[in-house]
Amino acid sequence: MPVPIRSGTPKKPSEMMRLFMTTFIGIIFGFFLGISFPTLSLSKMNLPSSLFPSIDLTYIEDKYSGLSKQALFNAWASLKGNKEASPLLPRYNKTEIWVPTNPRGAERLPPGIVASESDFYLRRLWGLPSEDLTIEPRYLVTFTVGYDQKKNIDAAVKKFSENFTIVLFHYDGRTTEWDEFEWSKRTVHISARKQTKWWYAKRFLHPDIVAPYDYIFLWDEDLGVEHFDAEKYIKLVRKHGLEISQPGLDPDRGTTWAMTKRRDGIEVHKDTEERPGWCTDPHLPPCAAFVEIMATVFSRDAWRCVWHMIQNDLVHGWGLDFALRKCVEPAHEKIGVVDAQWIIHQGVPSLGSQGQAQKGKAPWEGVRERCRKEWTMFQDRMTNAEKVYYKAMEMDPPN
Repeated sequence: MPVPIRSGTPKKPSEMMRLFMTTFIGIIFGFFLGISFPTLSLSKMNLPSSLFPSIDLTYIEDKYSGLSKQALFNAWASLKGNKEASPLLPRYNKTEIWVPTNPRGAERLPPGIVASESDFYLRRLWGLPSEDLTIEPRYLVTFTVGYDQKKNIDAAVKKFSENFTIVLFHYDGRTTEWDEFEWSKRTVHISARKQTKWWYAKRFLHPDIVAPYDYIFLWDEDLGVEHFDAEKYIKLVRKHGLEISQPGLDPDRGTTWAMTKRRDGIEVHKDTEERPGWCTDPHLPPCAAFVEIMATVFSRDAWRCVWHMIQNDLVHGWGLDFALRKCVEPAHEKIGVVDAQWIIHQGVPSLGSQGQAQKGKAPWEGVRERCRKEWTMFQDRMTNAEKVYYKAMEMDPPN
């Protein structure tokens, strides 16, 4: 019987190789021909979408037209999700601005117009902007206040020179009443009822907002300042290289920690001896690298770290004082108490009255209970976050 024969004859291996090489050379030639004509409109070519199911040709043409060969390779890598492609080329056009080194969201702006930082300097509504300020304050001091403490705050504010911007955070909603004081007219007032200074700090003292200030004072309202001078305090902080500090506290007014008690005859101290069993290491809190959160003073750099550590929902800040050391190195040398400029902690339980009576408990009892809970919650969050980090880095955590 006749043997059926398929149409066509099998190609020899040499012919297959020639066909493959011809096709490959054609692809390469087409590629370089394409990039030689950047005005060629890919979007106007009638190519079936099935060939490029996940690529928007119009987007590619707009985003990468006019680029060099290397830029096209980088662009293709970025389309595949490779974030390590050239950081300078995520978007480029002859008539379009794209600056990846600008702050996030401002890439379309020329760098010369970007104002990435701000301040609390008050401005006039008339005249030239360059003539608004007779002096640009170098330091910032904030008090979280209720109107009942107006006499105390009046005395405290007068201890700060014109080198300080004054900000009052009002937890009782009363702001206009403070106009009885002349200095109040030059003060920034921010009001939100029944909030704490750490709530305010997280929302209004972002590092880019307080960037012009060398030091940030974050103070309570119940501090006696008869023995305090702010300018002299700054000089001592600079002299002793303190990034996080506080004035010494009058030891006769029931202080909690030995570290914060004022010592006679010295300018600054950075460590102390506590009760037996309280310190596992002489360089760790509460024997060193420790100040309380009632009258804390931060350098600009230290505050940038601390701000990120403040939790949005843990508004009382309990536990922060034990963790501040994580923001400076070496902490036992850069955290300290200024003895030569000291204050009196009056211990006025003003925030307690802002609480709410529940289940037979007085308002202040609920506030204090939450303070203690927040301390435990903050410690747990910090411990868990560190465990996750060390595990991800395959490292043994320090003791």
